[in-house]
Amino acid sequence: MSNSDLFRKAWGSFATGVSLITTVEENGSVHGMTANGIASVSLEPMLAMVCVGHSAKTYPILESTGKFGINILAESQKAIGEYYAKSDPPTGVISPAIFRFTEAGTPFLEGSLASMDCQVVSSHKEGDHTVFIGEVSEIEVSEGSPLLFYTGKWMTLTQ
Repeated sequence: MSNSDLFRKAWGSFATGVSLITTVEENGSVHGMTANGIASVSLEPMLAMVCVGHSAKTYPILESTGKFGINILAESQKAIGEYYAKSDPPTGVISPAIFRFTEAGTPFLEGSLASMDCQVVSSHKEGDHTVFIGEVSEIEVSEGSPLLFYTGKWMTLTQ
């Protein structure tokens, strides 16, 4: 097993929640990316971060727009997580997601456990990823159980 495979396997042992990072493309359409590389950074000011690979289609969009939404997926949103985990969804397949827009124009996913509107305040290129730090300007929180990811599998708290 190569070191990169071992590294991936080690991090696969860390159970995470699943989020949908959203932003708007130049043509006005919603762009999404399934991610588990998110975290809270600071309470004062409220800062959150997302790590985006340089080969991801999301990377140049976030660099250009300077804003993103973090939407924490509920266990019933596995199909949404799977759809946006693909770099190129199959032709003719329509996203199962429904969005509404914040005052700042950031897409919030309907039915998510929490959504946060973030304006990029700094970014840090590290290896093959960039860490985008965003100041949170709007938050919505709902009730429910989270969608999880562990050892390369989608899971719920009851599994």
